[in-house]
This record gives sequence, C-alpha cells and structure tokens, in this order.
Amino acid sequence: MKIIADRLLLSELKQMAAATFGNFVKAVVDVEKHLIAVNAELHADLEALLLENGSKQKDLWGINIYPEIEGDDFIEFDSMINMRPSQDNRSRGVEKEEIRNKITAIAAEIIKR
Repeated sequence: MKIIADRLLLSELKQMAAATFGNFVKAVVDVEKHLIAVNAELHADLEALLLENGSKQKDLWGINIYPEIEGDDFIEFDSMINMRPSQDNRSRGVEKEEIRNKITAIAAEIIKR
C-alpha cells in the first residue's frame, strides 16, 4: 500500500494489477488533498492508511482502476466504503457527478501513461 501525491506511472499500475487481481487495482482517492492510495486487497485498508495520514472520512472515495483500459471504463466507481447515507450516497458507486468528476480529474493528474 502506498499514498501517491504527485505521479504514478501506468506501467506501475499494470504491475500492481498483475500481482493482485489480474486486471485492476483498488484505490481510494482523497478529493480534498488530491491523493490516491493504491495497492491493497481491500478499499478499507487504503481508507485506513489515508485516515492515519490526516485525511477526513468524508473526502475518501473507493474506486477500481483498470490500467489496460482507456476511456470511461478506466475507472470503476465501486466500493463498499462509498456507502454513506449521511452524505446522500446510498450505493457502492459515487452518485454525485461533481465528486465523480473530481476523482477522474485527480486520477488524470496523477496517473501518467
């Protein structure tokens, strides 16, 4: 597990995916601090790592990254940590378009092809 603030190469993501789930990497994005934690079996482990490093629960969203896919399917908005009725998010997805857009922008900023 590691927290990325500046740059993560797509080739690194491919290696992580091959070593774990085969075709994807679990990640948690801090939409306020512009950080991505990657490379764990559970989104909850990445969430805990970010919380230990000063992130706030309300800012953390779980995603899956598919490094072999380009376009809209590169990121899948699906994680149990996203179920937050207190933030009007009642599914494992990310229901608010504004938050999905922030996540996508942060990923594009940090992940380099």
